[in-house]
Amino acid sequence: MSPKRLAFVLAATLAAASAHAQVGIAVTADLGTTGAGVHLVVPMESDLNGRFGINYLKHSSDKRSSGISYDADAKLQTFDVLFDWYVIANSQFRLTGGVMYNGNEITGRARPEGDGFYHLNGRRYLPSDVGTLDGKVDFQKAAPYIGIGWGNALTPNKRWNLNADLGAFYQGNAKVNLVSRGCSSSRVTCTVLTSDVAAEEARLKDNLSDYKFFPVLRASVSYSF
Repeated sequence: MSPKRLAFVLAATLAAASAHAQVGIAVTADLGTTGAGVHLVVPMESDLNGRFGINYLKHSSDKRSSGISYDADAKLQTFDVLFDWYVIANSQFRLTGGVMYNGNEITGRARPEGDGFYHLNGRRYLPSDVGTLDGKVDFQKAAPYIGIGWGNALTPNKRWNLNADLGAFYQGNAKVNLVSRGCSSSRVTCTVLTSDVAAEEARLKDNLSDYKFFPVLRASVSYSF
């Protein structure tokens, strides 16, 4: 689901919720495994709220995978279209379902090891053989979410509320792209290098096969109008 389609769903949902405008709306400030976020909460039915927002965090770190060290930048970016169902009347407990636009990705550039070589698929390469070795990891964009939570940002006669979420969204298999650019050695060496880079790419994808689900743990404070 693209950001434009999510925006359309959000607009349609807000229009549908206008009949409940007397109940009010709320905004939340969130922090958790999806980064920092803000959400708009609107009433849908007496036991159902719609929650729409964005989460973002970017950070740099050193990563090592398959014997290769990377200077990596990780970006967490998700757009939420969520629905909170309060199963028991007047309870703070809720079940949550919905979909996220998943813009999470990791980019990185490999660097030589302490001995001055790159180690690829069991072979050693000089920096001049490899040139630059860049990697990118991302996931499917439309990610269904399911979870539980506590707190109601639209609690009657209460402006400020605390809320919590525990759940996960399904992001599928990792999409891995590892590319070497600028090989200055012989054609034979560059051909073998291309094959070894492909083998490392497949190994990296296999290492990420356990990350089909992204855990979501968030706490937030909300204010209703």
